Amino acid sequence: MSNGQSIWHISFFILCVCLLDASQSYENVALHKRAFQLNPYDGTNKTFDASNAVDGLKSNLHWNGGQCAVSALRKEIAAWWVNLGILYIIHHITVYFKTNNDIWDNRNNATASVLGFSLYVSNTSDRLQGKLCFKDDHFNRSTIPAVFSTMCYVLGQYVIYYNERLKGVSYPSDYNSDAENDLCEVEVYGCPLQITHCDVLDKVNCVCLACKLGYHGDQCEREFQ
Repeated sequence: MSNGQSIWHISFFILCVCLLDASQSYENVALHKRAFQLNPYDGTNKTFDASNAVDGLKSNLHWNGGQCAVSALRKEIAAWWVNLGILYIIHHITVYFKTNNDIWDNRNNATASVLGFSLYVSNTSDRLQGKLCFKDDHFNRSTIPAVFSTMCYVLGQYVIYYNERLKGVSYPSDYNSDAENDLCEVEVYGCPLQITHCDVLDKVNCVCLACKLGYHGDQCEREFQ
C-alpha cells in the first residue's frame, strides 16, 4: 500500500469515528421521506422500490431482500433522490450499499457497481442546481467501504445519489459496465432551518438555546400552563 493510500485510509477512518459521534446529536431527517429513482428495476414491485433506502431497515442487504433500492440493468445513468420535505441544515450523509449479504471485498461483484458515485444536496431534484458533496475518484474494489459517510455542511431539501457509465468514456478497470443504484439505506443527518417556537437556534449543534416566551423543552415543544 502506498503512502498516499495509507493517508487516505487513516483520514477516512478518523472521519467515520467523528461522524459516529456526531450522529448521536443529529436526527436522520431522511427516514420515511419520499424517495425516487431513475430507471427502477421493476416499478410495480415494492421489493426494489426507491423508498426501501429510507425505511430504516438494513439487516438484509441482498438485492431482492426487500430492503434495498435497486435500479434497472444495462443503463448509462443511475440516480436516486430523497425529498426531505423542507429545508434542512445537513451535517453528514451515510450510505449503506447492497452487499448481497456476502463478504465485502474485491471478489464481491457489487463493489464494482458503486465505484465513481456522487452525492449532491440541492433545493430541487436537479443535482446540477445543488452542491456536490462527494465524488468518488479514490476507491477501487478493494477499498470501497460497504458503509460510506461524508460530511456535507450545506442547506438543502433533496439529497441525490448519482452514478454513470457513459458510452465512449473510459473508466478504471475495476468499474462495472452499467450504472446502478443498489442502495440499501441512505441516512441524512441534520436539523431543520427553523424550530417552531425557538428564538435562538444553534445551527451547528442543532440545539435550541432559547425558546420563545411561553415555551420550553429541548425543542421548545411544550407550552407553559
